[in-house]
Amino acid sequence: MTTVLTVSAPAPARRSRLRWLLAAGWVAHVVLRLWLYRYHAGPVANPDETGYLLAARWLAGGPGADLSGSTFYQGGYPLLLVPIFRLTSDPVLAYRLVVVAGSMAAAGAYPLAYLLLRRFGVGRRVALVTAFVAGLSPALLVFPGLALADAILPALVLAWLLAVHDLVAYGSARAGAAAGALSAFAMAAHLRGTVLLAVCVLVAVAAMSSRREPRVRLRRAVPSSRPWEALYRRVRAMAYRRRAALVATAVAGVVAAAGQALNGPLAAALYPGGTRDLSGLLLTRLTSADGQAWALSGAAGQLWYLVAGTWGLAGVGLAGAAALLVRRSAPYPHRVLAAALLLTTLGIAYASSAALPDEHRVGNYVYGRYLACVAVAWTLAGLVALLKGGRRAVVRLALAAAALTAATGGVAAWYAGDRLRRYHFIAFDFPEVIFLTGDGDSLDLLSASVPALIMLSCLVGVAFVTTGRGRILVVGVLALIDMAFAAGQAPARPPGADWLPDPPLGRVAVDRRVRWNLWVPLAYRVSWTEIELYDGGPPDGACTAVVPYGTAPPPGWAATGRGGAGTGWTSWSNERC
Repeated sequence: MTTVLTVSAPAPARRSRLRWLLAAGWVAHVVLRLWLYRYHAGPVANPDETGYLLAARWLAGGPGADLSGSTFYQGGYPLLLVPIFRLTSDPVLAYRLVVVAGSMAAAGAYPLAYLLLRRFGVGRRVALVTAFVAGLSPALLVFPGLALADAILPALVLAWLLAVHDLVAYGSARAGAAAGALSAFAMAAHLRGTVLLAVCVLVAVAAMSSRREPRVRLRRAVPSSRPWEALYRRVRAMAYRRRAALVATAVAGVVAAAGQALNGPLAAALYPGGTRDLSGLLLTRLTSADGQAWALSGAAGQLWYLVAGTWGLAGVGLAGAAALLVRRSAPYPHRVLAAALLLTTLGIAYASSAALPDEHRVGNYVYGRYLACVAVAWTLAGLVALLKGGRRAVVRLALAAAALTAATGGVAAWYAGDRLRRYHFIAFDFPEVIFLTGDGDSLDLLSASVPALIMLSCLVGVAFVTTGRGRILVVGVLALIDMAFAAGQAPARPPGADWLPDPPLGRVAVDRRVRWNLWVPLAYRVSWTEIELYDGGPPDGACTAVVPYGTAPPPGWAATGRGGAGTGWTSWSNERC
């Protein structure tokens, strides 16, 4: 007797409708972000934004700048912006197009989230709604309107997780190539990507050594009448997975080498005096008790922010992933994905904290930006747990999330002490916390934890009292929370008057005594030439000099009267220009 295994495909009409729904949802997400950032016309998060923009402009053949001594802004993300600077040299138009590109990338998290949810067995309709609401997560709303690598990293992480799943589950060589390329590109874009690449290599090694049989997708009927044929298929499937793992490793190596080849000339051009070297600080942190205390407490602060900034869902997801790892009956690809995401999260939190210098700001001890790249993935994990878990499991995961919030917040508060009150609070670092507390001037961990846990209680409460299709109400509650956050992000009116210099065409020189937060964004505004930093008198041939306010011009130069005491600068014009 012959057994025939068949794999049914969805009807063409259903596939077409699904594509249209995903496309419409993507467009809706893009439009929302463009509306939120409709007034953005230039970099505001300096020097980070300007560093990336100058790198992109230089890669496109335009003028650069001397950012020596600053943090190195790697070339992976600026490489994606090169077509924009090929299209226009106008700094305002270029920045607006960067916002459009960031919005499109962030909106791409919607279809990727849908595919991940389907991999975890969530029904088609529920996955569409859940993925759309997950696309409203703060991590996908805060950064797309800025010229930062953070605008693309959350979607990149989702795509990487999808590729890792298919590598392990199906032995797909294409998925292996995608996983390797995405992790290596992440490393070329930001140092956090180094952790992603390391985890990808670990997954590839595990895939090569695992004896578990992957599920091979069949495109036609396959007869199975003899035992040796089943053994042959099993061996062939495992060979496919090993091949996919080798492809992932090879592609990761090639893309990583290309990233290094890109970053080398970029560093030489924009950082001729060298970049800010944190290797010595990192070594001290890793090899001393005080350094370990700093790194571990900072990692705890980042984990606290991850949980609080996702309204507790990341805590549910973290607890669920830990439980999945120890449950041997769980699907092997799901366990690998949980391990990969956990290692990536903990690795980024620890390594970024260890390398962070003490800048006397609250964000040194509690910070959300570095783990924002995994926040959406953990939000999805938390939602899957609430949608599919039993009542007792949901309650246990919620209690674990509350305990994690208390433990990580307690460690961060204990180590930081009164520095959370004395040090500089930068509102840009705490958008979710400000939403939770309504306080834009300080951080109180308890005041932020309580509303986050109340929101989590609402989500868990709905999951507890509903069953089956009624669980979709959990997603509805999350949508209300995220929409309230988005409303808070919406600009009430255009920003105030511009305070930066607006020099005419010609060479522009800047006195080194001028504050960095003026000349760094000015380096991007001056799109026709590279600004020249000088000591003493302005260089010969310069047409405009920007100097500290109150400085008298030398012979041959005339004061323009621009600037003022409030802005801290004024400018001179060369009479020979």
